[in-house]
Amino acid sequence: MELWYSEKHNDDLRISMRIKESLHTERTPYQDLAVLDTVQYGRMLVLDGLVMTTEKDEFIYHEMITHVPLIAHPQPERVLIIGGGDGGTVRETLRHNSVKQVVLVEIDGRVIEAARKYLPTISCALDDERVDIRVEDGIRFVQENINAFDVVIVDSTDPIGPAEGLFNREFYQNVFHTLRPGGLMVAQSESPYMNGSFIKRMVADVGSAFPICKLYMAAIPTYPSGLWCFLCGSKEVDPEEGCSDRLDGKPLKYYTRALQKAAFQLPAFINDIVSPSELNNGE
Repeated sequence: MELWYSEKHNDDLRISMRIKESLHTERTPYQDLAVLDTVQYGRMLVLDGLVMTTEKDEFIYHEMITHVPLIAHPQPERVLIIGGGDGGTVRETLRHNSVKQVVLVEIDGRVIEAARKYLPTISCALDDERVDIRVEDGIRFVQENINAFDVVIVDSTDPIGPAEGLFNREFYQNVFHTLRPGGLMVAQSESPYMNGSFIKRMVADVGSAFPICKLYMAAIPTYPSGLWCFLCGSKEVDPEEGCSDRLDGKPLKYYTRALQKAAFQLPAFINDIVSPSELNNGE
């Protein structure tokens, strides 16, 4: 007998993967959590029935949500990560030799513990001395910490359940205030194929808080449609350009300096969803 996992994308579309073994399942105080060992993608973290990350393709998401904003900032020293309890964004952030502290704020501590146990290649940097882990509400944390960080990375689940409050205008305005002068934020912003109207609203909300608002993309096989967007809000710097290369020299699998600009070049169908005039270039 074969065991398969199916993720429902909408009423007409599902994606299925053959499973070797179900390693862990539980109902946390916030969501359903599972770790599955798949044939195609290795170990996979699933929250509320949605794929969060897999061993085989996690590098794409984590490198692109991290290195684009950090390379854009002239000297990032304190970085706030909201969500991201699997630890992949922490791992990539610590590749930057200017970073002195990473604060990880994850509302569900069970995600962190599951990642430590079952996803060691992703969670391997969580015990670094530069990492401060807070198991608490990221929305409240942002409200209470003003002018405190150089970069904020919103590494959230989809805009449902515990992450719903991370996708609204008030939250982005609070992120603006938690950033130091010259700071910038990035947030994952779903699939342009599946969530066009959501992306349009998110651009309007981030653009109301930041003078520079730009959308960029990456191809991630296990996310709905395979094409994923990220939205960057910046106080001063143009995230397309990049300031300097402070990576520690370890090889990356997806991000390159050429992608720093290329990822922001949007195909025509995305410009039909969010026209260039809606994206604020700080001009």
